[in-house]
Amino acid sequence: MWNKSTPLSPPEGIMKHHTAGKERVPFWLRWLLPVILVLTWLAIAGVGGPTFGRLEEVSSNDQASFLPASAEATAAQDWQAKFRDSDEVPGVIVIESGAPFTPAQLGEVAGLRTELEELKLGSAVVGPIPSDDGKAVQFIVPVNQSTEIKEAVQELRDAVAEAAPAGMQTFVTGPAGLAADLTAAFAGIDGILLLVALAAVFVILLVVYRSLLLPIMVLLTSVFALCAAILLVFGMAKAGWIQLNGQSQGILSILVIGAATDYALLYVARFREALTHTTNRTGAVLTAWKASFEPILASGATVIIALLCLLFSDLNSNKALGPVAAAGILCSLFAALTLLPALMALLGRAAFWPFRPKLVPAEEREPELVTGLEGQKGLWRATGSLVSRRPRTIWVASVLLLVAASAGVLQLKANGVPQTDVILSASNAVDGQDALARHFDAGSGSPAVVVADQGKAQEVLNSVKAADGVGEAYLLAEGSVPITGAPGTPSEPDVREGRVLINATLSSAADSLEAEEAVKALRNDVKAVDPGALVGGVTATALDTNTTAQRDLVIIIPVVLVVILFILMLLLRSVVAPVLLVLSVVLSYAAAMGVSALVFNNILGFPGADATVPLFGFVFLVALGVDYNIFLMSRVREESLKHGTRPGILRGLGVTGGVITSAGVVLAATFAALGVIPIMFLVQLAFIVAFGVLLDTVLVRSLLVPALAYDIGPKIWWPSKLGRPEADTAARSGAGTSPETDLEGAGRR
Repeated sequence: MWNKSTPLSPPEGIMKHHTAGKERVPFWLRWLLPVILVLTWLAIAGVGGPTFGRLEEVSSNDQASFLPASAEATAAQDWQAKFRDSDEVPGVIVIESGAPFTPAQLGEVAGLRTELEELKLGSAVVGPIPSDDGKAVQFIVPVNQSTEIKEAVQELRDAVAEAAPAGMQTFVTGPAGLAADLTAAFAGIDGILLLVALAAVFVILLVVYRSLLLPIMVLLTSVFALCAAILLVFGMAKAGWIQLNGQSQGILSILVIGAATDYALLYVARFREALTHTTNRTGAVLTAWKASFEPILASGATVIIALLCLLFSDLNSNKALGPVAAAGILCSLFAALTLLPALMALLGRAAFWPFRPKLVPAEEREPELVTGLEGQKGLWRATGSLVSRRPRTIWVASVLLLVAASAGVLQLKANGVPQTDVILSASNAVDGQDALARHFDAGSGSPAVVVADQGKAQEVLNSVKAADGVGEAYLLAEGSVPITGAPGTPSEPDVREGRVLINATLSSAADSLEAEEAVKALRNDVKAVDPGALVGGVTATALDTNTTAQRDLVIIIPVVLVVILFILMLLLRSVVAPVLLVLSVVLSYAAAMGVSALVFNNILGFPGADATVPLFGFVFLVALGVDYNIFLMSRVREESLKHGTRPGILRGLGVTGGVITSAGVVLAATFAALGVIPIMFLVQLAFIVAFGVLLDTVLVRSLLVPALAYDIGPKIWWPSKLGRPEADTAARSGAGTSPETDLEGAGRR
């Protein structure tokens, strides 16, 4: 018969006291169910793994995958498509010489047009167009987007390099060239990124557990979760429900590996703890599952719902990331609660070899708590002791430190960056944009597009030509031929549904801030003539994207905070604790962004940040930061119901300290792996989340939250019964244990 004084009380009919001999556990529970679960996940991985290589089939890195859904640039692009017989993106070839071209060289370069047209990448090639200084020549080559942009641009580069006169530099730039180099920069998403993340996690787990087998089991859980997520995301993209791009694909891999590992670490900690109470591995598996189910579920639900709040965004890229990342967290959740317990059920103590957990005598398992520090030792006893002696000093000092760090937010330049600065690795297209700016109107090949009413075509054209920042402008005839007035050019513009199309070449580079200002002025000028006119193009798209991203911050952040607050209230049955936890992670986020701004500006020398960086940083840091507070405070509440609030805080801090710190280091390492992809947005996100998670783990969760809760005392649980002084007194005397605290079966009364 089970001894009531024994702290661990497993499910009925599963475990007996370890001194009772060999336990009788049903065969289906001991072997059959774990084997079925493992085989099911093997089948999922067998299908999902190969699908990883097929994500390119449903992934796109062109501008359409990032466009604001309702912006003017998007509407202009839809109209622009009606004037084209094919879906093309311009590639701009620049051949540059250190001295003016000779007539012979110009003749040699002119022959290149025939070779370019023979490649049959799109419609008619425009050029050669000599520069005013005579030191450069450009061609505009339309590239059909039905072809592989990366391969098409490489064909162009090879052809131009071979045909150009000796000693000249050649570039393929413009939207096609930049898209190709962006795709090349994302090439490490499938292989390098995943290998770096998995290697970092493996090393950390090896150090933490000093076990060879356990890190492999945890990584298997993460990898199988990723395979399931890829299968789910591929299906959604194939069905047209989401628009997948390299950015969301990279974040998916990192998020799944990090989250699945975090959930696995929490389960492993409870499993190891259960093994010190019994020799029955099946009973230990079930006890650990029961103890970790609620915090893991609450944590996963918090992140999933926070990510789905991105659906409120007007940016296609944000809308796509929401369900993609949420699918990843969902698969991580299921893997941690099904596959890992099944593996532990089959391995038992062997999973921890060579340092297997030993059975602890009943009288030593859970010491009688007076202060909450009983039975603790090392770093977490010292931390708990510090919290208990100087709680107010600690939380006030922590808040002041975070507020000071937050001041750096004032230096954050998240107004968008030129596309040429997005790629951090060597790029022929970026160098080509510089060459283009040296010799031509910098906006050549990426014109602003004006869609105007047919009846006001000439008036709008005159307004565009007179606008500041516009080098030249012309109406388009059928076949995208400019109406210039020269002999042999069409005299009538192409008209589609009562609208005409005007191309305006900007004086500044299409992806520059100066070009964005020119587009703003151009919109004002043309709408004064034709209120229904639309201004689009590469520059307008970047402008509208930045504006929409800043608007999303104001809308999505409050929604995410309300959702997280509601989930915490359900989990902790309290109002005070959830409010304080949300405030703590918001302050932590502000501090992380402040420090990041200083690093980006003064150490890494970035010209700015993408306008979506603050929003993505918020969603990941706040949702994931709350995770650790959920892990901590759910255990604190469990201990408080048995021992009283203040001893429960110290006990909860001590028993969760190691696992939460390990989880934080793992998540920081996995997000830091994003830094291997030479895309500014991902490098910045990698630093923000990695630093923010470490800050949250080390300072907020270890010192600020415990010290603040300890200082407030039982009122932290208001308005639940545990927040009343008499309930806290009863718990401290051992009479207040509630059935809901029986996560470990502790003290049945």
